[in-house]
Amino acid sequence: MNFKQVIVVRKDLRMGIGKTSAQAAHAAVLAVEECKRVHSTWLGSWFAEGQPKIVVKVNTLDELLWIKTVAKKSNLPVVIVEDKGLTQIPAGTLTCLGIGPAPSSMVDKITDKLKLL
Repeated sequence: MNFKQVIVVRKDLRMGIGKTSAQAAHAAVLAVEECKRVHSTWLGSWFAEGQPKIVVKVNTLDELLWIKTVAKKSNLPVVIVEDKGLTQIPAGTLTCLGIGPAPSSMVDKITDKLKLL
């Protein structure tokens, strides 16, 4: 796998399975849009490889924001999801982020130590 997308989810929010899935889906879609904007050639390569995605977890907001900062500094497509507050958590809560699609080697430098969700 040469390209991948990684979704990083906050576990401290204790979102239900459905809520977590919806937030991860938001991150995936938004990250694809960001990739199209900043690295459109990566997007085509990722699609050709079957759109690999990995979902991992962090335990705190600080961890999520640190990963976002490192991904941005690495020139990766990265987006953060802010909840609208319609169901389980307050409006404005940062729930997860999407990184990529991007070269796996670049993404792994940031996320390879994170545990699967």
